[in-house]
Amino acid sequence: MTETMKAIRLHKPGGPEVLVYEDVEIPELKDGDVLVRVYAVGVNPPDWYLREGYKMLPPEWQPPIAYPVIPGTDVSGVVVAVANEDCGFAVGDEVYAMVRFPEGLAGESCGYAEYVSVPAGHIARKPGNIDHLHAAAAPMSLLTAWQFMISPDHSAPNPLQPNQHHPVALEGKTVLINGAAGGVGHFALQLAKLPGAKVIAVASARHEDLLRELGADQFIDYTKTRAEDAVSDIDLVIDTVGGPQTGRFLKVLKRGGALFPIYPLGFTDAGEAEKLGVSVSTTQVRSNGKQLGELAELLENGSIRVVLDSTYDLADARAAHERAAKGHIQGKISLQVI
Repeated sequence: MTETMKAIRLHKPGGPEVLVYEDVEIPELKDGDVLVRVYAVGVNPPDWYLREGYKMLPPEWQPPIAYPVIPGTDVSGVVVAVANEDCGFAVGDEVYAMVRFPEGLAGESCGYAEYVSVPAGHIARKPGNIDHLHAAAAPMSLLTAWQFMISPDHSAPNPLQPNQHHPVALEGKTVLINGAAGGVGHFALQLAKLPGAKVIAVASARHEDLLRELGADQFIDYTKTRAEDAVSDIDLVIDTVGGPQTGRFLKVLKRGGALFPIYPLGFTDAGEAEKLGVSVSTTQVRSNGKQLGELAELLENGSIRVVLDSTYDLADARAAHERAAKGHIQGKISLQVI
Protein backbone atom coordinates (compact mmCIF):
# COMPACT_ATOMS: atom_id res chain seq x y z
CA MET A 1 0.00 0.00 0.00
CA THR A 2 1.27 3.48 -0.83
CA GLU A 3 1.62 6.03 1.97
CA THR A 4 -0.62 8.64 0.36
CA MET A 5 -4.12 8.72 -1.03
CA LYS A 6 -6.42 11.12 -2.81
CA ALA A 7 -8.96 12.98 -0.72
CA ILE A 8 -11.12 16.08 -0.68
CA ARG A 9 -10.01 18.60 1.93
CA LEU A 10 -11.13 21.96 3.27
CA HIS A 11 -8.50 24.54 4.12
CA LYS A 12 -11.07 27.19 5.00
CA PRO A 13 -14.87 27.54 5.15
CA GLY A 14 -16.80 28.62 2.09
CA GLY A 15 -18.80 27.50 -0.91
CA PRO A 16 -18.25 24.40 -3.07
CA GLU A 17 -15.11 26.02 -4.52
CA VAL A 18 -13.20 25.39 -1.25
CA LEU A 19 -13.36 21.60 -1.77
CA VAL A 20 -9.80 20.66 -2.83
CA TYR A 21 -8.84 17.30 -4.36
CA GLU A 22 -5.30 16.53 -3.24
CA ASP A 23 -2.81 14.02 -1.88
CA VAL A 24 -2.91 13.30 1.85
CA GLU A 25 -1.48 10.64 4.13
CA ILE A 26 -3.42 7.40 4.54
CA PRO A 27 -4.93 7.37 8.05
CA GLU A 28 -3.29 5.35 10.78
CA LEU A 29 -5.18 2.32 12.04
CA LYS A 30 -6.03 2.88 15.71
CA ASP A 31 -7.05 0.30 18.28
CA GLY A 32 -10.62 -0.85 17.66
CA ASP A 33 -10.66 0.50 14.10
CA VAL A 34 -10.98 -1.06 10.67
CA LEU A 35 -9.25 0.42 7.62
CA VAL A 36 -11.61 0.59 4.66
CA ARG A 37 -10.67 1.09 1.01
CA VAL A 38 -13.48 3.41 0.02
CA TYR A 39 -15.37 2.64 -3.19
CA ALA A 40 -18.14 5.24 -2.82
CA VAL A 41 -19.15 8.10 -0.52
CA GLY A 42 -22.62 9.39 0.33
CA VAL A 43 -23.26 13.14 0.33
CA ASN A 44 -25.25 14.55 3.28
CA PRO A 45 -26.23 17.95 4.72
CA PRO A 46 -23.56 17.82 7.47
CA ASP A 47 -20.98 17.74 4.66
CA TRP A 48 -21.92 21.23 3.51
CA TYR A 49 -22.57 22.41 7.07
CA LEU A 50 -18.92 21.56 7.80
CA ARG A 51 -17.82 23.10 4.50
CA GLU A 52 -19.55 26.35 5.49
CA GLY A 53 -18.07 26.31 9.00
CA TYR A 54 -21.43 25.45 10.62
CA LYS A 55 -22.62 29.00 10.09
CA MET A 56 -26.23 27.73 10.36
CA LEU A 57 -25.69 27.05 14.08
CA PRO A 58 -25.77 29.65 16.86
CA PRO A 59 -22.19 30.85 17.54
CA GLU A 60 -22.06 29.08 20.90
CA TRP A 61 -22.85 25.75 19.19
CA GLN A 62 -20.37 26.04 16.34
CA PRO A 63 -17.67 23.40 16.85
CA PRO A 64 -14.02 24.46 16.50
CA ILE A 65 -12.60 23.21 13.19
CA ALA A 66 -8.87 22.52 12.90
CA TYR A 67 -8.15 22.97 9.18
CA PRO A 68 -7.38 21.25 6.94
CA VAL A 69 -10.16 18.68 7.33
CA ILE A 70 -11.69 15.95 5.17
CA PRO A 71 -15.52 16.09 5.08
CA GLY A 72 -17.89 13.16 4.67
CA THR A 73 -19.44 10.55 6.96
CA ASP A 74 -20.97 7.83 4.76
CA VAL A 75 -18.81 5.26 3.01
CA SER A 76 -19.01 1.89 1.32
CA GLY A 77 -15.95 -0.17 0.52
CA VAL A 78 -13.74 -3.13 1.38
CA VAL A 79 -11.81 -3.86 4.57
CA VAL A 80 -8.04 -3.81 3.93
CA ALA A 81 -6.76 -4.02 7.53
CA VAL A 82 -8.07 -4.54 11.06
CA ALA A 83 -6.50 -3.40 14.32
CA ASN A 84 -8.01 -6.23 16.33
CA GLU A 85 -8.59 -9.75 15.03
CA ASP A 86 -11.72 -10.15 17.16
CA CYS A 87 -13.43 -7.05 15.77
CA GLY A 88 -15.93 -9.09 13.77
CA PHE A 89 -14.54 -8.12 10.36
CA ALA A 90 -11.80 -9.50 8.13
CA VAL A 91 -9.74 -8.27 5.22
CA GLY A 92 -11.84 -8.53 2.06
CA ASP A 93 -15.23 -7.90 3.72
CA GLU A 94 -17.49 -5.49 1.85
CA VAL A 95 -18.84 -3.00 4.38
CA TYR A 96 -20.71 0.26 4.74
CA ALA A 97 -20.77 2.78 7.59
CA MET A 98 -21.60 6.19 8.96
CA VAL A 99 -18.26 7.19 10.44
CA ARG A 100 -17.90 8.87 13.85
CA PHE A 101 -21.10 10.88 13.87
CA PRO A 102 -21.91 13.15 15.60
CA GLU A 103 -18.64 13.06 17.55
CA GLY A 104 -16.67 13.66 14.34
CA LEU A 105 -18.81 16.48 12.97
CA ALA A 106 -15.92 18.98 13.14
CA GLY A 107 -13.94 16.98 10.58
CA GLU A 108 -12.96 13.68 12.21
CA SER A 109 -15.16 11.42 10.05
CA CYS A 110 -12.99 11.89 6.91
CA GLY A 111 -15.19 10.06 4.41
CA TYR A 112 -14.26 11.92 1.19
CA ALA A 113 -11.11 9.87 0.71
CA GLU A 114 -9.69 6.68 -0.80
CA TYR A 115 -9.15 5.19 2.66
CA VAL A 116 -10.85 5.78 5.99
CA SER A 117 -10.27 4.37 9.46
CA VAL A 118 -13.60 3.45 11.06
CA PRO A 119 -14.49 2.19 14.55
CA ALA A 120 -15.58 -1.43 14.17
CA GLY A 121 -18.81 -0.64 16.01
CA HIS A 122 -19.85 1.79 13.27
CA ILE A 123 -19.56 -0.75 10.43
CA ALA A 124 -21.86 -3.39 8.97
CA ARG A 125 -21.54 -5.73 6.03
CA LYS A 126 -22.74 -4.12 2.83
CA PRO A 127 -26.04 -5.42 1.44
CA GLY A 128 -25.03 -7.94 -1.21
CA ASN A 129 -27.65 -7.00 -3.77
CA ILE A 130 -26.71 -3.32 -4.22
CA ASP A 131 -23.55 -1.65 -5.46
CA HIS A 132 -21.26 0.59 -3.43
CA LEU A 133 -22.80 3.80 -4.80
CA HIS A 134 -26.22 2.81 -3.46
CA ALA A 135 -24.82 1.43 -0.20
CA ALA A 136 -22.85 4.62 0.50
CA ALA A 137 -26.03 6.66 0.00
CA ALA A 138 -27.88 4.88 2.78
CA PRO A 139 -26.23 5.17 6.22
CA MET A 140 -26.94 8.67 7.54
CA SER A 141 -30.34 9.17 5.92
CA LEU A 142 -31.60 5.66 6.63
CA LEU A 143 -30.28 5.67 10.19
CA THR A 144 -31.94 9.04 10.74
CA ALA A 145 -35.32 7.70 9.60
CA TRP A 146 -34.82 4.50 11.64
CA GLN A 147 -33.74 6.25 14.85
CA PHE A 148 -36.60 8.75 14.63
CA MET A 149 -39.28 6.20 13.71
CA ILE A 150 -38.23 2.77 14.98
CA SER A 151 -35.50 2.84 17.63
CA PRO A 152 -32.92 5.48 18.67
CA ASP A 153 -30.92 2.71 20.41
CA HIS A 154 -29.07 5.24 22.55
CA SER A 155 -29.71 7.34 25.63
CA ALA A 156 -27.39 10.25 24.89
CA PRO A 157 -28.82 13.53 26.23
CA ASN A 158 -30.45 15.81 23.69
CA PRO A 159 -29.53 19.49 24.11
CA LEU A 160 -32.75 20.53 22.38
CA GLN A 161 -35.20 18.82 24.73
CA PRO A 162 -35.09 17.48 28.30
CA ASN A 163 -36.82 14.18 27.51
CA GLN A 164 -35.58 11.22 25.50
CA HIS A 165 -37.00 10.76 22.03
CA HIS A 166 -39.50 7.92 21.72
CA PRO A 167 -40.88 6.69 18.38
CA VAL A 168 -44.61 6.05 18.06
CA ALA A 169 -46.33 2.87 16.92
CA LEU A 170 -46.91 3.05 13.17
CA GLU A 171 -49.28 0.17 12.48
CA GLY A 172 -52.64 1.46 11.31
CA LYS A 173 -51.60 5.10 11.72
CA THR A 174 -51.72 7.97 9.23
CA VAL A 175 -48.30 9.52 8.69
CA LEU A 176 -47.56 12.71 6.76
CA ILE A 177 -43.99 13.08 5.47
CA ASN A 178 -42.91 16.55 4.39
CA GLY A 179 -40.00 16.46 1.96
CA ALA A 180 -40.80 12.85 1.12
CA ALA A 181 -38.60 12.68 -1.99
CA GLY A 182 -35.36 13.64 -0.23
CA GLY A 183 -32.73 11.50 1.44
CA VAL A 184 -34.44 10.97 4.79
CA GLY A 185 -37.92 11.38 3.35
CA HIS A 186 -37.86 8.53 0.84
CA PHE A 187 -36.57 6.17 3.52
CA ALA A 188 -39.10 7.39 6.09
CA LEU A 189 -41.91 6.70 3.62
CA GLN A 190 -40.75 3.12 3.12
CA LEU A 191 -40.24 2.47 6.84
CA ALA A 192 -43.73 3.76 7.61
CA LYS A 193 -45.25 1.42 5.03
CA LEU A 194 -43.58 -1.70 6.45
CA PRO A 195 -45.94 -1.99 9.46
CA GLY A 196 -48.91 -0.82 7.39
CA ALA A 197 -49.18 2.92 8.01
CA LYS A 198 -51.07 5.12 5.58
CA VAL A 199 -48.58 7.62 4.18
CA ILE A 200 -49.28 11.08 2.80
CA ALA A 201 -46.23 12.28 0.88
CA VAL A 202 -45.53 15.98 0.41
CA ALA A 203 -43.15 17.00 -2.39
CA SER A 204 -43.16 18.76 -5.76
CA ALA A 205 -45.02 17.26 -8.71
CA ARG A 206 -42.00 15.78 -10.46
CA HIS A 207 -41.53 13.35 -7.57
CA GLU A 208 -45.08 11.98 -7.51
CA ASP A 209 -44.51 8.90 -9.66
CA LEU A 210 -41.52 7.80 -7.59
CA LEU A 211 -43.28 8.35 -4.28
CA ARG A 212 -46.35 6.44 -5.44
CA GLU A 213 -44.01 3.65 -6.51
CA LEU A 214 -42.42 3.63 -3.04
CA GLY A 215 -45.84 3.21 -1.46
CA ALA A 216 -47.35 6.66 -0.87
CA ASP A 217 -51.13 6.41 -0.44
CA GLN A 218 -51.73 10.10 -1.04
CA PHE A 219 -49.60 12.81 -2.63
CA ILE A 220 -49.64 16.57 -2.08
CA ASP A 221 -47.82 18.89 -4.47
CA TYR A 222 -46.70 21.64 -2.11
CA THR A 223 -46.20 24.06 -5.02
CA LYS A 224 -49.98 24.02 -5.56
CA THR A 225 -51.45 23.11 -2.18
CA ARG A 226 -50.39 23.88 1.38
CA ALA A 227 -50.29 20.52 3.10
CA GLU A 228 -51.46 22.04 6.39
CA ASP A 229 -54.62 23.24 4.63
CA ALA A 230 -55.33 19.94 2.86
CA VAL A 231 -55.33 17.29 5.60
CA SER A 232 -56.31 16.79 9.22
CA ASP A 233 -56.53 14.12 11.90
CA ILE A 234 -52.95 12.95 11.28
CA ASP A 235 -51.21 10.69 13.82
CA LEU A 236 -47.61 11.57 12.99
CA VAL A 237 -45.89 14.25 10.93
CA ILE A 238 -42.27 13.68 9.97
CA ASP A 239 -40.98 17.02 8.73
CA THR A 240 -37.67 16.35 7.00
CA VAL A 241 -37.33 20.06 6.19
CA GLY A 242 -37.97 21.30 9.73
CA GLY A 243 -36.73 24.70 10.85
CA PRO A 244 -38.84 27.69 11.93
CA GLN A 245 -41.81 26.71 9.73
CA THR A 246 -42.31 23.23 11.15
CA GLY A 247 -44.94 24.52 13.61
CA ARG A 248 -47.39 24.93 10.74
CA PHE A 249 -48.05 21.18 10.89
CA LEU A 250 -49.34 21.25 14.46
CA LYS A 251 -52.89 21.96 13.34
CA VAL A 252 -53.10 18.87 11.10
CA LEU A 253 -52.38 16.51 13.99
CA LYS A 254 -55.01 14.87 16.14
CA ARG A 255 -54.82 15.27 19.92
CA GLY A 256 -52.23 12.78 21.07
CA GLY A 257 -50.41 12.99 17.76
CA ALA A 258 -46.72 13.69 17.27
CA LEU A 259 -44.52 15.99 15.21
CA PHE A 260 -40.94 14.86 14.52
CA PRO A 261 -38.87 17.68 12.94
CA ILE A 262 -35.64 16.25 11.54
CA TYR A 263 -34.07 19.72 11.71
CA PRO A 264 -35.59 21.23 14.86
CA LEU A 265 -33.65 24.50 15.18
CA GLY A 266 -36.00 27.46 15.01
CA PHE A 267 -39.12 25.70 16.31
CA THR A 268 -40.86 28.13 18.69
CA ASP A 269 -44.37 26.70 19.04
CA ALA A 270 -43.92 24.46 22.09
CA GLY A 271 -46.73 26.28 23.91
CA GLU A 272 -49.13 25.81 21.01
CA ALA A 273 -48.21 22.12 20.79
CA GLU A 274 -48.98 21.63 24.48
CA LYS A 275 -52.32 23.41 24.09
CA LEU A 276 -53.24 21.13 21.17
CA GLY A 277 -52.14 17.97 23.00
CA VAL A 278 -49.41 17.25 20.45
CA SER A 279 -45.93 15.99 21.33
CA VAL A 280 -42.94 17.44 19.48
CA SER A 281 -39.77 15.38 19.64
CA THR A 282 -36.41 15.12 17.92
CA THR A 283 -33.20 13.17 18.23
CA GLN A 284 -29.63 13.23 16.92
CA VAL A 285 -28.67 10.47 14.53
CA ARG A 286 -25.71 8.46 15.82
CA SER A 287 -23.36 5.94 14.24
CA ASN A 288 -24.58 2.41 14.88
CA GLY A 289 -23.16 -0.62 13.08
CA LYS A 290 -25.67 -2.97 14.70
CA GLN A 291 -28.59 -1.03 13.27
CA LEU A 292 -26.89 -0.82 9.87
CA GLY A 293 -26.70 -4.62 9.97
CA GLU A 294 -30.46 -4.82 10.57
CA LEU A 295 -31.09 -2.34 7.78
CA ALA A 296 -28.82 -4.28 5.43
CA GLU A 297 -31.29 -7.17 5.70
CA LEU A 298 -34.17 -4.88 4.68
CA LEU A 299 -32.13 -3.56 1.78
CA GLU A 300 -31.18 -7.08 0.70
CA ASN A 301 -34.72 -8.44 0.72
CA GLY A 302 -36.07 -5.43 -1.15
CA SER A 303 -38.20 -4.06 1.70
CA ILE A 304 -36.32 -0.77 1.31
CA ARG A 305 -34.62 0.63 -1.75
CA VAL A 306 -32.09 3.41 -2.17
CA VAL A 307 -32.90 6.08 -4.76
CA LEU A 308 -29.97 7.90 -6.34
CA ASP A 309 -30.48 11.42 -7.63
CA SER A 310 -27.04 11.66 -9.22
CA THR A 311 -23.44 10.46 -8.94
CA TYR A 312 -20.09 12.21 -9.36
CA ASP A 313 -16.44 11.22 -9.18
CA LEU A 314 -14.73 12.02 -5.89
CA ALA A 315 -12.60 14.60 -7.72
CA ASP A 316 -15.84 16.34 -8.72
CA ALA A 317 -17.16 16.76 -5.17
CA ARG A 318 -17.58 20.45 -5.91
CA ALA A 319 -20.13 19.64 -8.62
CA ALA A 320 -21.96 17.33 -6.21
CA HIS A 321 -22.24 20.14 -3.65
CA GLU A 322 -23.41 22.53 -6.34
CA ARG A 323 -26.10 20.02 -7.27
CA ALA A 324 -27.15 19.74 -3.63
CA ALA A 325 -27.37 23.53 -3.33
CA LYS A 326 -29.96 23.61 -6.13
CA GLY A 327 -32.33 21.53 -3.98
CA HIS A 328 -35.22 19.34 -5.13
CA ILE A 329 -33.02 16.25 -4.75
CA GLN A 330 -34.70 12.93 -5.48
CA GLY A 331 -33.14 10.49 -3.04
CA LYS A 332 -29.40 10.83 -2.52
CA ILE A 333 -26.15 11.97 -4.17
CA SER A 334 -23.11 9.68 -4.16
CA LEU A 335 -19.44 10.10 -5.06
CA GLN A 336 -17.63 7.37 -7.00
CA VAL A 337 -14.15 6.63 -5.66
CA ILE A 338 -13.43 3.36 -7.49
